[in-house]
Amino acid sequence: MGSAYAEFQAGKKGLITPGKFADMVLLDQEIFSVPPECLSKRMRSLLALFVLAVNLCSAVAFSQDVNGEARRIQDHVLGIDGHNDTVQHIIYENVDLANRLPDGMIDIPRLREGGIHAPFFALWVPTYYSGSEAVRRTLDLRDAMQRVLDRHRDQIELATSAHDIERIVGQKKIAAVLTIEGGHQINNDLAVLRMYRRMGILAMTLTHFRNTDWGDSSTDKPEHNGLTDFGKQVVREMNAIGMIVDISHVSDKTFYDALQITTKPVIASHSSCRSLSDVPRNMTDDMLRALARNGGVVGVSFAAAFLNQEDADELKRKVSSENAVEPNLTGAALDERATKEYFDDKHQLQVGHATVEDAANCIDHAVKVAGIDHVGIGSDFDGISLVPRDLEDVSKVPNLTAALLKRGYSERDIRKIMGGNFLRVIQQVVGE
Repeated sequence: MGSAYAEFQAGKKGLITPGKFADMVLLDQEIFSVPPECLSKRMRSLLALFVLAVNLCSAVAFSQDVNGEARRIQDHVLGIDGHNDTVQHIIYENVDLANRLPDGMIDIPRLREGGIHAPFFALWVPTYYSGSEAVRRTLDLRDAMQRVLDRHRDQIELATSAHDIERIVGQKKIAAVLTIEGGHQINNDLAVLRMYRRMGILAMTLTHFRNTDWGDSSTDKPEHNGLTDFGKQVVREMNAIGMIVDISHVSDKTFYDALQITTKPVIASHSSCRSLSDVPRNMTDDMLRALARNGGVVGVSFAAAFLNQEDADELKRKVSSENAVEPNLTGAALDERATKEYFDDKHQLQVGHATVEDAANCIDHAVKVAGIDHVGIGSDFDGISLVPRDLEDVSKVPNLTAALLKRGYSERDIRKIMGGNFLRVIQQVVGE
């Protein structure tokens, strides 16, 4: 039995079924077949229970081995997550990220526990902020994040290049990458875009929930047939100043226009696979292939509705409802409106039908379509109200790594998915 068990542990044999084992007995530490008629009914039952116990113990041991290996790997990956909305948690609730928070999905202790060492913090402004109000709010968010960086210099540091990320992570600190989530935040002004880059902001999504004056969103009615001439100038300027073009949230036509104009790889910081969950925010297989030809990376989102079709219909209803809302407010009144919306959304947080297995399925599909060099993660933690089971916050990311290991992904593959691919794009766009 010892040799058979060792073979099982080494992965050379499958589980022995109780029915099969009922026709076997132990003799001198080896397994010999015995005619079933030589076994009493009671003996067969006892042997069946024995092998069931062995299999259960072996399965538990295997699961513990995989989970332990996942945590070891996750501790040593670069740990880039292409998108979170944690700055909203900071600005609205003045939370201290250095502490393990009672709610929310990200803080420094949980980042470390989950092996995410280089998160992308989005400075997201709702699209009902327009013109100079959108710029003002962006600066408020940048200031909120700077206060975190200043207060905890020993734990977290701004990263504006691939070299910064590697250095900061090597020092066992969190490398904070800042992004803009919506082209409306530049107020149709390339000078504002350039100033954001000088403030250490590394990427920008071309649109968000609604169309900009120069580009169509995936969740609004098309107005521009993709990018306007000015929208194409925005892409060229981002290439020139070393700022990553992010095509999450854009319409399909805007996506293809951006790929036609850009001379650098782009990212989809937090999008998933439309073939698995049919929502317009997700990417078709043709889009994934085009992204791969560009040299870019898709960060698979953990939004339950992006991973599981059962959760998708609720998202579609919410999108239709929110598109009907357009407050005509400015200044403090507009901020108060945004604050109310934040707390309303926060109270709706729940676990969806999706599980961590759906996230692994999506990554697996994207890898099969686009290739292992073009897939990462973009959780959207602190920006989603429906989360997958066993992937409820950033501390649970090792569960995803374990799911990938069970699918046969190597440590080298996982290192690419968990940061290596995004790092390559940063190097190619920023130049260092």
